[in-house]
Amino acid sequence: MRKSARKTTTSAKKPGKSVQFLHKPSCPTCQKARRFMEKHGFHLNFRDLTKKRLSAAELEKLIGKRDHTDFLNARSEVYREKNMKDNPPSRGEAIHTMARDPNLIRRPVIVAGGRVVIGYDENGMIRF
Repeated sequence: MRKSARKTTTSAKKPGKSVQFLHKPSCPTCQKARRFMEKHGFHLNFRDLTKKRLSAAELEKLIGKRDHTDFLNARSEVYREKNMKDNPPSRGEAIHTMARDPNLIRRPVIVAGGRVVIGYDENGMIRF
């Protein structure tokens, strides 16, 4: 007598990967990224950058060996006032200024497993 193969399925969803989501709640780009991540089953651990700023040491670690100018928010008032597009700040100056003014940080910043995605980047976000 031959046993029939039975597939077992569960209706419960597998828990999504947990990521750190650094954002400003009123930021439309952050809101869009949040919807995308939640739609794809990610568990987001939020940090509101306006209420709990990143220290210079945290920024240094977050940026790591990456180009610090990628973390600058070109829409920021400080970015425009200091003409950072044509005169980019040194790494130290950028980190110091971002620690003082979190609006200068390009958002959201999503971190998991040593990977960092900045801004709204669907290809980068889906790869977590």
